Amino acid sequence: MNNKALTKLAIAATLHCLSGCAIGEVLGSVVGSGFNWNNLATECLTIPLAFIFGYSMTMRPLLKNGLAVKKAGRIALASDTLSIVTMEITDTAVILLIPGVLAAGPGTLLFWLSLAAALAVAFVFATPVNRYLIARGKGHAIVHESHS
Repeated sequence: MNNKALTKLAIAATLHCLSGCAIGEVLGSVVGSGFNWNNLATECLTIPLAFIFGYSMTMRPLLKNGLAVKKAGRIALASDTLSIVTMEITDTAVILLIPGVLAAGPGTLLFWLSLAAALAVAFVFATPVNRYLIARGKGHAIVHESHS
């Protein structure tokens, strides 16, 4: 695979992974802010939700193609864990570095712009991770092998 194709696949894999993480991040942040939770409690909800939705986004097409839940789960864990960890560390750090974001709540522009910025930064950090993994036959390369 040439460099351009590899980068394109890494971007697609990162966007795929990011979509699941973003669902978990948004849901957890809205719930935590809605209940007026502190940052730690909110992040303790958003991080597991990001993993759950991230893995689910990978498992869905695998299950649709007839893979057993256990095998699809193993593939999701193998292909997405490093990407999601990278995204969550980056995203959480950005959110916690912006004063008052989670306290501002989902009714404010600060909340949504900061969340969008944190996810964008997470994408930038996770794309090279996914590129590295795919180049070595790991990460989302495993998922693509499972579709055939």
